[in-house]
Amino acid sequence: MSDRPKILIVDDEPDVLLTLRMILEAEGFDPLLAADGETALRRVDDERPDLVVLDIMMPVLDGWFVLAELGGRPTRPAVVVCSAKSGESDRARATELGADEYVTKPFEPDDLVEVIRSILATARARV
Repeated sequence: MSDRPKILIVDDEPDVLLTLRMILEAEGFDPLLAADGETALRRVDDERPDLVVLDIMMPVLDGWFVLAELGGRPTRPAVVVCSAKSGESDRARATELGADEYVTKPFEPDDLVEVIRSILATARARV
């Protein structure tokens, strides 16, 4: 059992999954991977991650569906949407559906790590 925060990375691009896994491991997190929304929801139920980094444009179940599903649960992880969709309407929709933060691709890995640390620190302060 690890005290390292579990971060579920959800993206259909293998390069993004592997890159983020390496970065988050190096930063002291316990990364979990999902390549589609269906797998993501299953992993949230099975693994109980502290935070989800969620892509929007994916096959099968997209990130909007996943975000809506997570919002309807009594206990849900924090969510950082990480998407190439950069419009204000996308940001507003993500906020309405319960996203904690929105990061636009391409992004600086250090910036994403900072966002994750900030959200986790805020969540811990509330407990």
